[in-house]
Amino acid sequence: MTATTLFAESALLPGGWARDVLFEIAGDGSLAAVTPDAAGGDLARYAHRAAGPVLPGMPNLHSHAFQRAMAGLTERAGGAGEDSFWTWRRVLYDFVGRLTPGQVEAIAAQLYVEMLKAGYTAVGEFHYLHHNADGRPYADPAEMSERIVRAARATGIGLTLLPVLYACGGFGGRPAGPGQRRFLHDLDGFLALVCGLIERHGRDPQLRVGIAPHSLRAVTPELLAGAVAGLAGIDAAAPVHIHVAEQTEEVEECIAWSGQRPVEWLLDHAPVGAHWCLVHATHMTEAETGRLAASGAVAGLCPTTEANLGDGLFPAREYLRRGGAIGIGSDSHVSVSPVEELRWLEYGQRLVHRRRNLLAGSGAALYRAALVGGAWALGRPVGKLAAGCRADLVVLDAERPTLVGKSGDTLLDALVFAGNDNLVRDVMVGGRWLVEDGHHVAEHAVLARYRAALAELTA
Repeated sequence: MTATTLFAESALLPGGWARDVLFEIAGDGSLAAVTPDAAGGDLARYAHRAAGPVLPGMPNLHSHAFQRAMAGLTERAGGAGEDSFWTWRRVLYDFVGRLTPGQVEAIAAQLYVEMLKAGYTAVGEFHYLHHNADGRPYADPAEMSERIVRAARATGIGLTLLPVLYACGGFGGRPAGPGQRRFLHDLDGFLALVCGLIERHGRDPQLRVGIAPHSLRAVTPELLAGAVAGLAGIDAAAPVHIHVAEQTEEVEECIAWSGQRPVEWLLDHAPVGAHWCLVHATHMTEAETGRLAASGAVAGLCPTTEANLGDGLFPAREYLRRGGAIGIGSDSHVSVSPVEELRWLEYGQRLVHRRRNLLAGSGAALYRAALVGGAWALGRPVGKLAAGCRADLVVLDAERPTLVGKSGDTLLDALVFAGNDNLVRDVMVGGRWLVEDGHHVAEHAVLARYRAALAELTA
């Protein structure tokens, strides 16, 4: 269903909460006009009426879609009881080795339905599963990337596709292991992949292509510089995402290799700026924290995954105090809920500092910060309800007990911090209603394909 107008009694606009808002939606799925105080106009009388308060859809800036099928399968300690990120990664490599393109598409589509129903309307897919199980490219080197595109189109979610450059098994160009063979590219092959994807999809307003040098462990300085320069020659404003400083062992190995910590090295040797997203950046000194905040880059935070993997806590209080930009992602998808990411971002700091309301001062301000930073990291006009932006919005169910009697920022505070029910009623992306009364338009067919893929994987 495509709407041309939508009337909302209450909506969160860039300038704050507004009453009696009329949204006019262009044929390309963007917002042609947003008019508050429109209750008296004829257009308001005939518009489709939102069933509750309207929010901008939340961008999810960091996803590894296939990992949705792993959620819950790695929660038992090994024989020695010494599980860590690194032991989890061995399980990941075994799982990756069995995935087919059709299974990847089915898993991604199920994940994207869940994201949409939770209020995420755009996703950054940090996509590193490129090749066949033996490491050889498919006949179409973009086969796996195209499966992600197909899943996004089938479900309607907005997509920033971030093909990953992965070439090494450790700092200093150590050789990759057999578990990583499906990820590997040289620079020329990688840039050819990116160019081809941009040529195929560059005119689609629902899709943006950037790049993701995987990490300082997985690319040499020369490869990082070549990939960034190559992308700049194609699209100077395209997003660049990179994992950095997620684990203390990673920090120690980086110091042993370079004499510097990962964030410090990256800020000194790469053109980190407003089009960059540093994912995790968990372990930083005070100096690194200040420099990253001042760089204009977005810190991509994934609190539920970072907790699940035992990563540690990002220095969010100091980073935000210095004006740093943040966005949220569901990463490994042990949780697919923007509310839970925001809640645990704040709660982690409360536990460390033993104080309350530490980040941005309220749930509402934290939600706004994630909208702004997430949209910037994805390189698409999303995250706000304004003319020229995508018509991506979420309608809350104000009749649910958690929200009864609440309005404005108090409503957002309750959304983030009160209860565990999903309070999303309807979701529009690019002018299309994809979720109505809590149900995605294609959820049954998508779930059937997901069930079939999981049956194959577990047979």
